[in-house]
Parts: sequence; C-alpha cells; structure tokens
Amino acid sequence: MLHVEKLYLKKEDFSLKNLSFEVKKNSYFVILGRTGSGKTMLLESLAGIQKIKGEIVFDGKKITNFSPEKRGFGFVYQDFVLFPNMTVKENIVFASRYKKIENASELYEDVITFLEIKPLLKRRIKHLSGGEKQRVAIARAIYARPKLLLLDEPLSAVDPTFRNTIMKSLKEIVKRYDTTIIHVTHNFREASYLADKIAVMIDGSILQVGNAYEVLNHPKTMEVATFLGYKNICPSGMIEPQHDKKFFSIDPSAILFSHFSSTTEYCFACRIDEVMGVTDHYKVFAHVQDVTFFAKVSKTMFDKLGLKEGLMCYLCMHKKDVIFI
Repeated sequence: MLHVEKLYLKKEDFSLKNLSFEVKKNSYFVILGRTGSGKTMLLESLAGIQKIKGEIVFDGKKITNFSPEKRGFGFVYQDFVLFPNMTVKENIVFASRYKKIENASELYEDVITFLEIKPLLKRRIKHLSGGEKQRVAIARAIYARPKLLLLDEPLSAVDPTFRNTIMKSLKEIVKRYDTTIIHVTHNFREASYLADKIAVMIDGSILQVGNAYEVLNHPKTMEVATFLGYKNICPSGMIEPQHDKKFFSIDPSAILFSHFSSTTEYCFACRIDEVMGVTDHYKVFAHVQDVTFFAKVSKTMFDKLGLKEGLMCYLCMHKKDVIFI
C-alpha cells in the first residue's frame, strides 16, 4: 500500500537518512523512537508537508511531489491543532467545507458514538481535557475519510487513567473505518499493544522493522537493544564461543543464583559485589570474569540462598532466556 524508498531530508544539522520501509493496507504501523529521533519529521514528509528526496508510492501511484491536499491523508498532531473558535461539532465536520464526505450523516453519528463524544458537541475546545481533545482530533481526522491516518504521539497529553480506553479505540479504527494507521511514539507499551509492525527509529535512521513481538524481543543490533532497555549485554564468547552473533543479553529477573554449578544451563562462578534492597526484591550486582551482571532476586529467594556482599556462588541462566544480538 505505502512504499517508501530512500527518503532523505536534511534540516539544519539533522537528517532523515535514506529511509526505506513498507506499510500494508489496513495495518497498524508504529514508528518507535526517542524524542528528537525524527519521527514527526518523517510523518510530515509522508503527509507532503516537507519536501524530500527519494520516493513515496501509495496504492501503486508515485505521490512524492503531491501536495498534502492531493494525498488525502489524515494527520493528528501531538498538540491536536483544533480550531479554538469552533465548537467540537464544528471541528469534527470541518472537512465537509472543502470536500464531499461519503455517507456524511451516518459517518458522523458513528464517529461521535464510537469515540464517546456526544456530550461534548456544543463545547468550545478550551473547555476540554487533554483526553477529550485527543478524541475530537481523531474524530475530525476519521470524518475526512483519510486513505492513511498519521498519528503523532497521540497519547502523550492524555491522562494515564484514560490511556487504555483511547488505545482500545485506536486499535479498532483500522477495521471499523477501513483505513491504515502510522503512529509514532516513544512508549514501548503503546507500541507493543497497538502495532502489527514496528519500525525502530534512532537518530534519523530506521534500524529494524518487523512484527511487534520480533522487534521487542529480538533486537538485531546493539543500538536497538540499548534503546529498548535491554540489560546485561555481554560478549557471546562467554557462553557460545562459535556463535555468529557478537553479543547476548539476559533479563535481570531471569538470572538465577545457586551454591552449585549446572551443566544443563549457562553457569559461572561469581562474586556478589553489591546488594540493594527495594520494595519486593533485591538488586544484586555480581562479578563474573571481567563482567558485572545485574540481577533482580525476590526477597524469599534471597533469604533462602543467604545471599550477601562478598559471597562466592554461581550465577546461572536458562538457555531459553538468553537473547543473542
């Protein structure tokens, strides 16, 4: 449906670096990256707001040089960009001023019911909460019947208590309104819940694209693993000298301590260097060869094993819990 090939854009000292990816029709595609990684710039490039080098093809047609109006995409910015001098209803139906909306009345009623906006229709924008503004902005975008819906950090200004509700609504939009969504965020939980596919974006480059489980659980590079918060990234040679991947990672909660070695798992003699007690577990830092591992140990297991600073014991890992990078 959407094919992007070697998209390049330079703004001052920052650039989008020859980005290439595809988004399938009626899918939910999430671009995941830190603030300042170029996510909004990419959305604006897709929308036609930024002039780029490279090629954008939509439904088999080259649209690289099309104006935003000609592309027919919907765009919901992080700060919503609603019209403050209009009511909620006037904001939602604004698209009918410049284009004919197919089955407008039925669509309007469905959208305001689906997003639970009926009680807000006569209000001015300044009297809405962040979550209410978000729903109105999404309703306005859907009402215009976009071929592709671009969402820029749509949950950033929403109260955490309403975030789950809005995420469920976003998930339903693709099928309910026969559209495709590209959603940018820095939030891993959002990406995991919403995405059919995730693209990880770092410093203007897309480093990995794949289904949500694959990307979040099997990072392909050190940069992606670090960004995703992986801990205990160590040379693969420690456990598999001939492995084709250079590094491995083990989750702190998956590390086991024992007074005995095991030949069925990865086990190393270690020295416990530091112990920090928190609410329901201990943070344990253990030294293996020239590497320090960080582990989370339940208080029950910690007491059972008699772990303490300076203790010599074994640090073990189930092979199934090790991720190679």
